Amino acid sequence: MGVTIHFEGTLRDEAAFERVIHSARMLAEREGWKSELIAESIATLSRVRNEEDCDYTGPTRGIILFPHENAEPLRLEFDRELFMQEYIKTQFAPAEIHIEVVRLLKEIAPQFVSLTVEDEGEFWDSESRDILASHLDACFHAINDQLTSRSDFQGPVRLANGRIADLVSRQ
Repeated sequence: MGVTIHFEGTLRDEAAFERVIHSARMLAEREGWKSELIAESIATLSRVRNEEDCDYTGPTRGIILFPHENAEPLRLEFDRELFMQEYIKTQFAPAEIHIEVVRLLKEIAPQFVSLTVEDEGEFWDSESRDILASHLDACFHAINDQLTSRSDFQGPVRLANGRIADLVSRQ
């Protein structure tokens, strides 16, 4: 359950990194989103490759955008090989937030050797607001049904790491 955008790819080169950061900063400025640069000498990123966990530990850099209080942060965080693998849950924010994230990913896509995007709202492929709205509605109703029928659940809940859990046990 949920409306999340998963994305991964490797940038072409160092100049592509600079263009991605510039595009992200311009979007944040235009939309009034808070942003923070990332520059870590040592970080651990949880990753999955070929359906197996394979965490990365090493230097990272990039940018985090905070598009809406009811969306997860958008992390464009790259490792030493200019690879990133991330996701952002947008289902609790207005549909326009999801659309702006997809637009940014489309804008920066040419900077990647390849960029794979899996959009559970289907906006990446369809660019249909109606299809996105139907996914958001279905998600809302599924969560609401669980909250109504199960008194031991609560949600959504923002976790300490900035992620949002749809439902969590009250226990």
